[in-house]
Amino acid sequence: MNVTNQQLARIKWLLFAVALLPFLRLLTYTYLDKLGANPVEFITRNTGDWTLYFLCITLAMTPLRKLLQWHWIIRLRRMLGLYVFFYAFLHFMTFLWFDHFFEFEEMWADVLKRPFITVGFSAFVLLIPLALTSSNGMIKRIGGKRWQLLHRLVYVIAPLAVLHYFWMKAGKHDFSQPLLFAVIVFSLLAIRVFWRWRAHLTHTAKAF
Repeated sequence: MNVTNQQLARIKWLLFAVALLPFLRLLTYTYLDKLGANPVEFITRNTGDWTLYFLCITLAMTPLRKLLQWHWIIRLRRMLGLYVFFYAFLHFMTFLWFDHFFEFEEMWADVLKRPFITVGFSAFVLLIPLALTSSNGMIKRIGGKRWQLLHRLVYVIAPLAVLHYFWMKAGKHDFSQPLLFAVIVFSLLAIRVFWRWRAHLTHTAKAF
């Protein structure tokens, strides 16, 4: 399936608008006072969930490109990756603002004391350099190979994000969603490992 540059531009605008809907819904619910009995928990859960959704969608771009031969789809990955950071930033700011009221010492103590927050905070920190180097200018500045190596951090971030979610849900003995995310992320990473292994075998065979 091929698309023209004009069609791709329309797809990007549509994707931008659709990906913004969860945030607009959150603003609407806030304005209408429909966040429930615990607004902070609602916002925290909502922004965390959408961070994981967009993370999984972003990881799915390369497998979809190879399996469906939709080479154009990879050009949507940057926007999706930035939305991962956007919702992760909102998730973190909810923690910093509403849980700790910008008391950085208290926040840091909480990060060090509670393992699930430690893991989540680590995933967020690792996302920052990926967001900062997402532009074409930064790719040219640091070089394509270094950029690719840096952005492989997503393979660390994704398991950390799932582990953060798993530990958070473990306190409520709710494992269904964390296990689903774990299966999705593991599958998306495993298929990459398989393709690399197969490519290595092919290269080795040709060498002989």
